[in-house]
Amino acid sequence: MKQIRLLLLALLLALFFTGCTKEEVVIKAAEIDRATSCSLDGMILMDYPGPKAQIHYAKDEAEFFCDTMEMFSIYLRPEQKKRVKALFTQDMGKTPWENPTGNWIDAKAAYYVAGSKRLGAMGPTLAAFASMEDAQAFVKKFGGKIFKFEEITVNMVSLDGGAQHDERM
Repeated sequence: MKQIRLLLLALLLALFFTGCTKEEVVIKAAEIDRATSCSLDGMILMDYPGPKAQIHYAKDEAEFFCDTMEMFSIYLRPEQKKRVKALFTQDMGKTPWENPTGNWIDAKAAYYVAGSKRLGAMGPTLAAFASMEDAQAFVKKFGGKIFKFEEITVNMVSLDGGAQHDERM
């Protein structure tokens, strides 16, 4: 009886430690190209200025957005609940505004400037920066206010373009 208990204990410990040694998969941002289109409206990302974004989900799915506003709109108010594994945006302190390529950063670690004079693919946007210093320099030049990821709210990322949605005929 004692040997059976020891065997069961050994098996349980082996199962426990097997689960602990599982390495976490590191997700990297996918680079966009001339064929990468926005998951919401089909716009070709490289055709428009300003920061782009991407969301990676649990089942190796990725969605691309031609603007950070779209990423936040989906992330903060998703139609369907999906397990988000990673969010990326472009560091606008390192990539040109008119032709942003590369320089992907963790969207949750970025600083965002809202209310600047610079427009993105969908009009007003949230310019993303890896460093507070770059965000501050951008604000000095183009105006706006700096926010951290967790300070962005649904009301700040409305995709209605300010439309009144007046349905009267």
